[in-house]
Amino acid sequence: MAKFSISRQRAVVRKYAVGVKFLLILLCVLLIILALPKQTKFRYEFEKGRIWNQKELIAPYNFAILKTSAELEKDQEAALQNISPVYQLNEDVQRQQVEGFVNDFNLKWASAGLPDKVKSRYLEMGRTLLNHVYATGLITLGIKNQPATDNYNVTAVNKNVASAKNTSGLFTKEKAVTYFEQELTLHNVDKAFMLDLLQNRLQNNLIYDDKLTSRLKRDALDNISTTQGMVQKDEVIITKGSVINDEVYQKLVSYKKYFEDSARANGNRWQVFFGQFLLVSLTITLLIIFLRLFRKDIYQNNRLVGLILLVITAMLATLSGAIMLQIPNLYYIPYCIVPIIIRILFDTRLALNIHLLVILIAGFYVPNSFEFAFYEITAGMVSIYSIKNLLRRGQFLTSALIITLNYFAAFVGISFIREGDISSIEWLEFFPFVVSVMLTLLAYPLIYAFEKAFRITSDLTLIELTNTNAALLREMAFKAPGTFQHSLQVANLAENAIYSIGGNALLVRAGALYHDIGKMENPLYFIENQTAGFNPHDKLSYEESAQIIIRHVRKGVEMAGRANLPDDIINFIRTHHGNTRVDYFYQSFLKNFPEKFIDENIFRYPGPIPFSKETGVLMLADSVEAASRSIKEPDAKSISDLVDRIVNYKLNQNQLKDSDITLKDLETIKTIFKRMLMSIYHVRIDY
Repeated sequence: MAKFSISRQRAVVRKYAVGVKFLLILLCVLLIILALPKQTKFRYEFEKGRIWNQKELIAPYNFAILKTSAELEKDQEAALQNISPVYQLNEDVQRQQVEGFVNDFNLKWASAGLPDKVKSRYLEMGRTLLNHVYATGLITLGIKNQPATDNYNVTAVNKNVASAKNTSGLFTKEKAVTYFEQELTLHNVDKAFMLDLLQNRLQNNLIYDDKLTSRLKRDALDNISTTQGMVQKDEVIITKGSVINDEVYQKLVSYKKYFEDSARANGNRWQVFFGQFLLVSLTITLLIIFLRLFRKDIYQNNRLVGLILLVITAMLATLSGAIMLQIPNLYYIPYCIVPIIIRILFDTRLALNIHLLVILIAGFYVPNSFEFAFYEITAGMVSIYSIKNLLRRGQFLTSALIITLNYFAAFVGISFIREGDISSIEWLEFFPFVVSVMLTLLAYPLIYAFEKAFRITSDLTLIELTNTNAALLREMAFKAPGTFQHSLQVANLAENAIYSIGGNALLVRAGALYHDIGKMENPLYFIENQTAGFNPHDKLSYEESAQIIIRHVRKGVEMAGRANLPDDIINFIRTHHGNTRVDYFYQSFLKNFPEKFIDENIFRYPGPIPFSKETGVLMLADSVEAASRSIKEPDAKSISDLVDRIVNYKLNQNQLKDSDITLKDLETIKTIFKRMLMSIYHVRIDY
């Protein structure tokens, strides 16, 4: 009944797991579609200077020809040149300053030491000079957004009546002082007395009106026509085989703009939505099929499927946001971040597959789709290849440099094809690619976040775990030095073997280093830690000794859990003995107590058996290394016989049936074990 209940529970879990998986897929498709811009796609791709290989293109309706960016800039410059800076005339300034001059003059005349008979002449001359300056206009030059010269046209506004003036005919404070000096010298008056009074009464009566000037400029720019000429319905835009020259290119650009604007205004959004649904569903379905055929371990894990769908959705949502925000260049987006994350968390094939699907979808919403696809597919491939074997963090910077070089080579090549002249290349257009590569480095913290959120073990984490200065390994080296040395030897054997048959060598090494941490609880009960011939098992029964030995697996799992080691590492601890017997104590019990009945499970590890190449190789390496220590006089034959016997025993005990290791793989593993053990024990090989 218990077994039946458990099997039913597992069936229910599998049933609902499938439902959850397809719910995740549907949610991903809908989120991507909701994020993508709801716009129709112009069916033709074209570039200036290329040959038109499509059929003859005839205008289906009338549309205006858009001006080029250069033409619009020229028109804008011409329009702005016709707008003079606006100054408001303040008539009160003249009256106030002249009255102030008269008051100052009367106050200071008595102390000037001049005869009273010239007082009226001096006063009248000062008033005349000030009135002349203010009647002409007193202005300040060099205000923002104005020509950097002393001679330009301005518009003076007096009571809403505008008049055109030139700054050469107006006074500045400097010009006014010079004028005063000349006139005072000419009329033979006390220049020092009068000049001091006059220059203190200089205040601009023409005030720059920035608000009105800016409004006039905006109005002028708004009134510029963005089109020039028309293409009539049924007019031939371009014939097949013709070169796309400047004139035709502008007609095609105009046709595309009119088509997309018209479709956006009059098109059926539901049909666009349905089209996007078909395309996105197709790409996601292809991804799921890939997982089902080639990565069943990921396909069966909804947590990992959810992570992959999240990364895809986030990337396409970022692209959609950039399109809606109308950023200057869509190449600022770090598209290579997706393949890097997937490569580090999973593998190369999956990373390339997902990157291709993302770029295929994105290609519908970016200009020059083929160029975009070439840039990003090659960059994605380079990013994946450059971190195929991630052994140190500095490889991220190396990868970023290689991606940049790839972008540069593609940029130069495409520019030569398009322009045919190096002098015509706009080198600043490469800047977005540099920014994109810099943003790609955000993959590093994102990988850490995904590892923690989805409980995934990346190569970066494995690199940290294989550092022998890690806390658990330092503790084992102190408490159980013999076990620590054993683990190092097992790591070397397993790593070389898995590298030869194909597998994750870094994962095997990490698993090997931690597989026996449970021995730290009672290190002296394990032979590699015993010294001076003392063996605590001599005081225990065979059953008790077996249980202490077996318990190191459970204790290792508990220690690993407390240390927050990844599940992938804990699996090595669980499976490195499978469900084999502790044969030494079992056989000793049978030999000494043949008449007694004994439950064999007391002497058997709880399992499970290894379920991957990596865990299977570790089991073999662990058993071979431990057994090799018992060889009294190691030579080539004894080592070879030992390795063959251990591997055959594991096969006969069905310990490797779930590990996906072939007979050919086993022969390779045995050869490597024999060669390495001979090297360890300094055995000379007869040639």
